[in-house]
This record gives sequence, structure tokens and C-alpha cells, in this order.
Amino acid sequence: MTDLIKLEVVDADGAVREAAEAAGLDRRDVLRRGVVGGGSFLAAGVLFSGIASPAMAAISTKSKSKKNDVRILNYALTLEYLEAEFYAQAVRNKPFESKQYEEFAAVVAEHEAAHVAFIKKALGSAAVKKPSFDFGDTVTNPDKFAATAQVLEDTGVAAYAGQGPNILQRKVVQAALSVHSVEARHAAWIRLLNLGASAGKPRKDQPAPRSFDTALSEKAVLAAVKQTGFIQ
Repeated sequence: MTDLIKLEVVDADGAVREAAEAAGLDRRDVLRRGVVGGGSFLAAGVLFSGIASPAMAAISTKSKSKKNDVRILNYALTLEYLEAEFYAQAVRNKPFESKQYEEFAAVVAEHEAAHVAFIKKALGSAAVKKPSFDFGDTVTNPDKFAATAQVLEDTGVAAYAGQGPNILQRKVVQAALSVHSVEARHAAWIRLLNLGASAGKPRKDQPAPRSFDTALSEKAVLAAVKQTGFIQ
């Protein structure tokens, strides 16, 4: 993703915004688009380091094992549950400003449901249960739907990339990569719909904004998801 966190919750003294500027992000741009989850959010995965508690993370980054692979798959399954339910609700509510967004949501809803089924089958009885979700008006408001979809897809790409080095079994690597590449296609698709390919758009908003993406750790992603309030 870039990943988004509630600015007013974690940056009351402006320290995060100052860090964003030090990383080359314009302060006005940081504050410009505050639509996801009903609050202001900050786009910059690199700024999560001090936000998540280490206790939130269960995946080992130091040693690979089959047990750790199960943790990684359940982590992926939870994110896929979230995405699948988000798009399922959007398809029902139809918060779309055009047919192109409606088609995007319908196709991606099908993909995410397939990802859930795929990972659940791989995990068998070890699969975690589906949480309850509250997406608020991100599944009823066209602007918020479009912005949230981009955030979720970018997050999914970075989350899968972050776990690649931690996986032991070849078959799990293959499964993760097969999902990761589809998430990347989703991310490019929604960025294109959000006019990321328009003339004059900042590079960071383009469908393919950089040569190399930054992977996100489990702690970073969990912190971002927690801040949205989507998982109840």
C-alpha cells in the first residue's frame, strides 16, 4: 500500500508529519486525502515502526518452520477475509460512481472469495474463523469506497511481500506468490480507475508508481488494520 493510519490518533503532536517530510513527503499531501474509515489517514508504510506493539505479531522472522507457515497462512487468511467482505458488501450496496467501478468490485469480490476458499482449504482445521467487520460508509460512499479499495489492495501487496522471506515450504511460497501477483493487478486496476494514469498526476498515485515496492511487516499491517476499526 502505502498504508494508512488515523493521523489524529497517532500524531497528535505532529511528529509523524515531520517524519514524513524528512522522508520526502509533502505535509500538504499527507493531509490532503482523509477519507478512509471516517478519519484522517497518513500514507507512508515507512512510518509504522513505532506504532504496533510487538505482542501483536505471531509470525517468526528469525526461524522458518511448518508451524510458522501456518501462522503466515492464517495471517493472509484474515486479510483475505477482510478484503472479501469489503467487496461483498460494496457489491450489495453499489457505491459506484461509474460502471467501471462496479465491474472492478464484482470481479475483485470473486477473486477475494476464491482466495479465502483457497487458503482455508490449505489450512484445513487450522484455519482461523472469519471475524466480524464494520466498514462504515466506505461501502456506501463512492469516494470512500474508491480510496479504501486502493488502500486495501496496496496493503495486500505489501503484506504478502513482507512474508515471503519467512516461508519454509515451497508449496506455501507458490501459493502466496499466486495470490500476491493478483493483488498487485487489483492495486494497479483501482489506481487506474482513480485516475492515477491521468496527465499531471503525481507519480505516487500512478498505477505503477515505483521500480521497487516496500514490503510491510506483520506488525505494520496489523497496526494499520487495527486503526481502521474495520475488524470488530
